[in-house]
Amino acid sequence: MKNKHLISACILGILLCPDASLAQEPAAAEGERLFRSRCGSCHSVDPGENRAGPHLSELFGRAAGSVADARYSKALSASGFVWDEERLHAYLNNPRQAVPGTTMSVSVRDQAQRSAIITYLQNLSTGPVH
Repeated sequence: MKNKHLISACILGILLCPDASLAQEPAAAEGERLFRSRCGSCHSVDPGENRAGPHLSELFGRAAGSVADARYSKALSASGFVWDEERLHAYLNNPRQAVPGTTMSVSVRDQAQRSAIITYLQNLSTGPVH
C-alpha cells in the first residue's frame, strides 16, 4: 500500500513540475522580446552589424568600447572594464551612473526585465560568461 502511494506521489510530482527546459523557453522568448523592443533599435546581436550602438554578439568577456567601427563615447572607450553579468546589470539599470559621460541614455530599471535581457545575451554568447 505504501508503494502505491509513493508511486502516485511521484507521478503527481512529475505532472506538476514542468521540465526545466520547457520553463526556460518562455523565459528565453521574453528576453528576446524585451531585447528587440528595448534595445533592438540601437543594437544588433549579429556580429559586425553596428547601429547607433555596437553589436552585442559575444558581449560577455569583451572589453567595453572595443568593437571595431562602432561609435563609443570617450567615457566608455576609456572605462577599461570587461562586460560581465554584474557590470551589465549596473549599466542597464543606470548607464550614466555606471559610466559617467556615456552617450547611452536608455535604462532598464525593472530588475526582472533586465535579467531577462541579460540572460538572452548570455545565451547568445559562446565566450566566457561571468
